[in-house]
Amino acid sequence: MQIIYQTIEGLHQSCPDNLGDWYFTGNYPTPGGNKVANKAFVNFMEGKNERAY
Repeated sequence: MQIIYQTIEGLHQSCPDNLGDWYFTGNYPTPGGNKVANKAFVNFMEGKNERAY
C-alpha cells in the first residue's frame, strides 16, 4: 500500500479559484477561523463530541 499526499502548491494549481487551504496549512485567514480551530481543540481535549461553530 502506498499513500500519496498532495502538496499545497499542487492544491493551489488544482483549485486556482478557491485557495481556502487554511485547514491544511494552518494559515487561518480570519479571527473567526482561529476561534473555530481553538474551540475544536478544546472540545477534543475535553472529550466533547460537538461542533466548534
